[in-house]
Amino acid sequence: MGKQQPIGIFDSGVGGTSIWREIHSLLPLEHTLYLADSSNAPYGEKSQQEIIDLSVKNTRKLLEMGSKILVVACNTATTNAIKHLRNEFSVPIIGIEPAIKPAALNSKTKVIGILATRGTLASELFAETSDLYSQYAKVVEVVGSGLVKAIERGEINSDSTEQLLRGLLSPMLEANIDYLVLGCSHYPYLIPLLEKILPEGVKIIDSGLAVANQTKNVLEKLDLLSDSPQMPPEFFTNANPGILKSLLEKSGGSYEVSYLDF
Repeated sequence: MGKQQPIGIFDSGVGGTSIWREIHSLLPLEHTLYLADSSNAPYGEKSQQEIIDLSVKNTRKLLEMGSKILVVACNTATTNAIKHLRNEFSVPIIGIEPAIKPAALNSKTKVIGILATRGTLASELFAETSDLYSQYAKVVEVVGSGLVKAIERGEINSDSTEQLLRGLLSPMLEANIDYLVLGCSHYPYLIPLLEKILPEGVKIIDSGLAVANQTKNVLEKLDLLSDSPQMPPEFFTNANPGILKSLLEKSGGSYEVSYLDF
């Protein structure tokens, strides 16, 4: 495995670019490959076996493309499939989990909200983490039904998405949360809408920076950090490339996005 080989990142769609952005910012010398499995999104409504099969497919594709490390930039895939991936593949694999720990430990109202997919909230790994920190704060879990589909359509600021969010957040607001944990890598794209809806003082946290730091730590430990500038980031999707390209442009970068049948 060479230092100049790329970091491979996959998600059920466009949302994991929120994780990619943190990795690219922290490790600008690295060559990154991003795989958006948008034709199969959302993962959160699929069975665990389907999620494992899709995650294996994506992992194999990124390894074929020469990845030195894998980042599963999808909460649902991490919580349902990462143990399987680590057993099947020898490459280092970084996952993403909802940031329950900092929210529960820092909450003043002792009530935190978690917005995630059905697949994440129903997973064994999520239950273990939630149980561990529920002694510190009450956890209000809400399935973000419809949000991934809206983001995959590029509707991140639409009136319909705002109304959907208002309905989903109401039980959290009634419970007086002071932290909202985003348990899906798509959801950071909704932060402008969330800030509009949530009362002042409610903190929104996601796992992007923690995943980037963990990726850097593992690469350092294995002496695989790139020491010279590499190719620009490469993005691949098995759906409409225009939506991914538009989302990247809205977050401040113009990149080529290629269609890839995988």
